[in-house]
Amino acid sequence: MAGPIYAIPGSVQAPAAVTPAPQSADAADDAPRTVADVLRASQVEAVLDELDRDLVGLAPVKQRIRDIAALLVIDKLRLAHGLAAATPSLHMCFTGNPGTGKTTVALRMAEILHRLGYVRKGHLVAVTRDDLVGQYIGHTAPKTKEVLKKAMGGVLFIDEAYYLYRPDNERDYGQEAIEILLQVMENQRDDLVVILAGYKDRMDTFFRSNPGLSSRIAHHIDFPDYTPGELEAIAGKMLAAMSYRFAPDAAAAFGEYLARRIAQPHFANARSVRNALDRARLRQASRLFAERDRVLGEADLTTLTESDIRASRVFAP
Repeated sequence: MAGPIYAIPGSVQAPAAVTPAPQSADAADDAPRTVADVLRASQVEAVLDELDRDLVGLAPVKQRIRDIAALLVIDKLRLAHGLAAATPSLHMCFTGNPGTGKTTVALRMAEILHRLGYVRKGHLVAVTRDDLVGQYIGHTAPKTKEVLKKAMGGVLFIDEAYYLYRPDNERDYGQEAIEILLQVMENQRDDLVVILAGYKDRMDTFFRSNPGLSSRIAHHIDFPDYTPGELEAIAGKMLAAMSYRFAPDAAAAFGEYLARRIAQPHFANARSVRNALDRARLRQASRLFAERDRVLGEADLTTLTESDIRASRVFAP
């Protein structure tokens, strides 16, 4: 049986403006009066700086996240000044190819919303169609509501959201999950932010088929593919995090590897870089393992050589 958080009114109305209650003199003295006051109290700027520091490239994405944070900060100041404010719609759509940082940015977005007081917990629940849609009659609603219950107070991230809608299969139950999502996105939007993600062309088709869902998405953010130079920088960050490094000739070989791999099917940006580095580490381990009697120093254990890179199938004739 559905709990009260799923109780949906029979009609949907536009949100009314919220007029703050009168404050006492002491409360008014403590209220934030400047952007710096809100930033200091929330520490949200640390999250934005972390986003800039940890993620290579994605300049338009980072700017859009900063714009959203700015809107929320100004709304905080409006409330502090006794100005009427409506709860902003914060549901989002992240579009782009795999490995472009959509899940990472969603995690940071959840933290920003929590620090500014727009969600209670600030956690992220990442799901796909299989977590929401059942295979039998009566199976989808309980699955979807259970996921929503876990996500309440935070952010629900639905990857490849277009798979929820399969018009070619009349016995598909994805539409039931969409209808429940629509209700909760409208009526519980002060306690849950939903982020839909996937390829841009497929998400555009999905929204054309589900205009009610599209109308509830306030922010559409497109994640560009990384350039070869950005992918090399990402590889450097990944290696440093694992206490590895490229030998000079290995770095050049990895640049050549990327040029070839990008031109092949199923390239997934940073995800493909991580996979390539994992395989290079395997080849390095096998190379060192074969030299059983050699004393291995720190440089041996932390350095990937040109041969570790060029042994990839990408270089095969």
